[in-house]
Amino acid sequence: MVRLLVACEFSGRVREAFRVLGCDAWSCDIDKSADNSPYHIQDDVLNHLNDGWDMMIGFPPCTYLTVAGNRYYKDGDPKRIAAIEFFKALYNAPIPFIALENPVGVLSTKFRKPTQIIHPWQFGHSEKKRTCLWLKNLPKLVPTKIVDKGICEIERYSGFYDNAQKVRSLTYKGIAEAMADQWLKFVIQQLQSSNQEES
Repeated sequence: MVRLLVACEFSGRVREAFRVLGCDAWSCDIDKSADNSPYHIQDDVLNHLNDGWDMMIGFPPCTYLTVAGNRYYKDGDPKRIAAIEFFKALYNAPIPFIALENPVGVLSTKFRKPTQIIHPWQFGHSEKKRTCLWLKNLPKLVPTKIVDKGICEIERYSGFYDNAQKVRSLTYKGIAEAMADQWLKFVIQQLQSSNQEES
């Protein structure tokens, strides 16, 4: 069974998309899980990168990394530097298959350009939102349901929420399901192939 760490996720959306398909998936975040799942680790994810995972999907905080934050956080800002180093620590974790997500921001110049840029409208959600993916040993996601773009979902509207930033950061269900369906199959195939070569 594939062991997956979903880093910096409190909602459980990606974790549960994988668990439905039989994956031993765990989320980890400094906040408690929104769904009170027993498969959530409330802690700094850096303390759990060496726990024998086959795969990691990470959603590092983007506050100090986005283009929108340039007016507040310059390149030498300690918070921005720390955010970049945290991202790099996740990407360089001793885990064979890794995917990290973030909006368009400074990582393209301070780390490297993303492997792929996706939009929710490619996965059944009528909204435009450029989402960057940095992939290690994983294939690019293939769009699953292309729909008209530009209409915002009610669940994404956060004008009256105290936790607006968290609401905006939630992973779209269609994207989570695509990750689970496509990447879990790929990782299983790769692990099986590796085991056959070793035997």
